[in-house]
Amino acid sequence: MTIRFVKNPRRRDSRVAIVVGKKILKSAVRRNKIRRRLYEALRLKIYDLREPFDVVIIATSSELLTIPFKEIVKHIDNVFQKFGLYKS
Repeated sequence: MTIRFVKNPRRRDSRVAIVVGKKILKSAVRRNKIRRRLYEALRLKIYDLREPFDVVIIATSSELLTIPFKEIVKHIDNVFQKFGLYKS
Protein backbone atom coordinates (compact mmCIF):
# COMPACT_ATOMS: atom_id res chain seq x y z
CA MET A 1 0.00 0.00 0.00
CA THR A 2 1.03 3.58 -0.57
CA ILE A 3 0.37 6.20 2.09
CA ARG A 4 0.25 9.91 1.21
CA PHE A 5 -0.40 12.72 3.64
CA VAL A 6 -0.38 16.49 3.73
CA LYS A 7 -0.86 18.91 6.61
CA ASN A 8 -4.19 20.74 6.50
CA PRO A 9 -4.18 23.72 8.93
CA ARG A 10 -7.65 24.86 7.80
CA ARG A 11 -9.31 21.82 9.39
CA ARG A 12 -9.78 20.82 13.00
CA ASP A 13 -9.79 17.05 12.38
CA SER A 14 -7.87 14.80 10.02
CA ARG A 15 -9.48 13.38 6.91
CA VAL A 16 -8.90 9.93 5.43
CA ALA A 17 -9.47 8.44 1.98
CA ILE A 18 -8.90 4.87 0.84
CA VAL A 19 -8.52 3.97 -2.84
CA VAL A 20 -8.79 0.38 -4.04
CA GLY A 21 -8.81 0.16 -7.81
CA LYS A 22 -10.61 -2.34 -9.99
CA LYS A 23 -7.27 -3.53 -11.33
CA ILE A 24 -6.40 -4.80 -7.84
CA LEU A 25 -9.61 -6.83 -7.39
CA LYS A 26 -12.53 -7.15 -9.77
CA SER A 27 -15.03 -8.01 -7.03
CA ALA A 28 -16.61 -4.98 -5.35
CA VAL A 29 -17.26 -7.05 -2.22
CA ARG A 30 -13.55 -7.81 -1.81
CA ARG A 31 -12.50 -4.22 -2.61
CA ASN A 32 -14.90 -2.98 0.07
CA LYS A 33 -13.54 -5.49 2.57
CA ILE A 34 -10.02 -4.12 2.03
CA ARG A 35 -11.40 -0.59 2.36
CA ARG A 36 -13.14 -1.45 5.67
CA ARG A 37 -10.01 -3.07 7.08
CA LEU A 38 -7.88 -0.03 6.23
CA TYR A 39 -10.44 2.44 7.63
CA GLU A 40 -10.53 0.48 10.90
CA ALA A 41 -6.73 0.41 11.12
CA LEU A 42 -6.60 4.18 10.58
CA ARG A 43 -9.42 4.80 13.04
CA LEU A 44 -7.23 3.34 15.77
CA LYS A 45 -4.30 5.67 14.95
CA ILE A 46 -5.80 8.89 13.56
CA TYR A 47 -6.44 10.54 16.94
CA ASP A 48 -2.76 10.24 17.88
CA LEU A 49 -1.69 12.62 15.11
CA ARG A 50 -0.18 15.90 16.30
CA GLU A 51 -1.94 18.06 13.68
CA PRO A 52 -4.82 17.69 11.22
CA PHE A 53 -3.67 15.83 8.12
CA ASP A 54 -5.32 14.67 4.92
CA VAL A 55 -4.32 11.02 4.60
CA VAL A 56 -4.78 8.90 1.47
CA ILE A 57 -4.04 5.19 1.33
CA ILE A 58 -3.80 3.58 -2.09
CA ALA A 59 -4.09 -0.20 -2.08
CA THR A 60 -1.55 -1.69 -4.47
CA SER A 61 -2.05 -5.39 -3.80
CA SER A 62 -4.87 -7.84 -3.23
CA GLU A 63 -2.81 -9.36 -0.40
CA LEU A 64 -4.33 -6.73 1.91
CA LEU A 65 -7.35 -9.01 1.96
CA THR A 66 -5.45 -11.87 3.64
CA ILE A 67 -2.72 -10.13 5.64
CA PRO A 68 -3.39 -10.29 9.40
CA PHE A 69 -5.02 -7.09 10.67
CA LYS A 70 -2.25 -6.50 13.22
CA GLU A 71 0.32 -6.29 10.43
CA ILE A 72 -1.70 -3.60 8.66
CA VAL A 73 -1.93 -1.56 11.88
CA LYS A 74 1.78 -2.08 12.51
CA HIS A 75 2.69 -0.87 8.99
CA ILE A 76 0.57 2.28 9.32
CA ASP A 77 2.03 2.90 12.78
CA ASN A 78 5.59 2.55 11.42
CA VAL A 79 4.94 5.04 8.60
CA PHE A 80 3.40 7.61 10.95
CA GLN A 81 6.30 7.25 13.41
CA LYS A 82 8.92 7.45 10.66
CA PHE A 83 7.61 10.82 9.48
CA GLY A 84 7.00 12.20 12.99
CA LEU A 85 3.25 12.58 12.69
CA TYR A 86 2.45 11.45 16.24
CA LYS A 87 2.11 13.69 19.27
CA SER A 88 5.24 13.75 21.40
